[in-house]
Amino acid sequence: MRAIVTGQVGMDKKPYLQKTVDFAGQQGETVELFNIGDIMYNEAKDVPPGQILNLPLSRLNSLRRAAFKDVIADARDLSNFIVNTHATFRWRHGLFSAFDFDQVSKLEPDLLICLVDNIEVVHHRLHAEHDIDATLKDCMVWREEELLATELLSQAIPGSKFYIVSRGRHRDTTKTLFRLVCRPEMRKVYPSFPMSHVVDMPDVLAEIDAFRAALADHFITFDPGDVDEKLLLDRAIAAAQEGNVDQWLDVAPHTFGGSKAGGKPLRVRVREVLDIAGDIDGQIYMRDFKLIDQADMIVSYVPELPGTDGKTIPGLSSGVERELQHAFEHAKEVYVVWKPTKAPSPFITETCTKWFSSTEEALSYFEEKGMFAQTNLFGQ
Repeated sequence: MRAIVTGQVGMDKKPYLQKTVDFAGQQGETVELFNIGDIMYNEAKDVPPGQILNLPLSRLNSLRRAAFKDVIADARDLSNFIVNTHATFRWRHGLFSAFDFDQVSKLEPDLLICLVDNIEVVHHRLHAEHDIDATLKDCMVWREEELLATELLSQAIPGSKFYIVSRGRHRDTTKTLFRLVCRPEMRKVYPSFPMSHVVDMPDVLAEIDAFRAALADHFITFDPGDVDEKLLLDRAIAAAQEGNVDQWLDVAPHTFGGSKAGGKPLRVRVREVLDIAGDIDGQIYMRDFKLIDQADMIVSYVPELPGTDGKTIPGLSSGVERELQHAFEHAKEVYVVWKPTKAPSPFITETCTKWFSSTEEALSYFEEKGMFAQTNLFGQ
């Protein structure tokens, strides 16, 4: 497959994509990686690292066109390649495009993928690598612009598909990207599960994590938990309620996908997180529905939670309910792993394709129906 991968500055895409390419090689696949930024710097020997976006737009556009011209020539006979670029820039020149449609069209991409990550990590990388003053709000707006521009570009290129892929906070998602490029026949799944209101229940979290991992073993999964900014917002709200609005939060960076954000905890000001509360909630709502739309099916895990008077209750959050309804209304296959002893209501049974009492039962059914990819490449 021929893929163009976009993402705002601060995504640190190059090591992530290189890791994907290296993994493809281990699986016997050849995927060529073209880093547009590197090619532009090779053309502009006089420009110091990290300074190319400060050039006049006329020269910047000229360098980009020269870089894409080289890639078009080099990629002409390749079956699998990834072009690492951007869709937009929000810089000192304001907001401007990072591609020319005529050149992107000549690449004839099958996939246009926008890579996303937790915004506080993007913010940290951006300021570590560039001399620019951008707030968390600026980064949130830029991410929306990058997503929209990439999606619109895909809509304008016949036959191409648009995907949102997260770098992953708690798992390595380079295999997800590898599968999109080299295993496109694999089923695409949106794992649905309660998140924020089970965060203090380690046993339930362990159940959910096992469910997510099992699906990721057999499918291309678009996991909503790969971006977990809601947890950051909850911490900021709690700090503000204690009168600590001007304090800082320590955030553990992830190290997956060759990220350079590993090491010391990141520091984020409480007030700045509160400033993007509406953006976090709005983008979760938008992004999770888009992840469902780009999947073939949704598989929801409903755990059993402790209730009052020693009784238990179904862990069916409002988010999970909305996701199931959205998937049903958009003609997706809908599967539910129902753990509570109390039987599911008709609002579950009448809107799902099938429900199961355990993850193992669901996996056995999926295997019986031939939904698992037939591969001996270490399950990849």
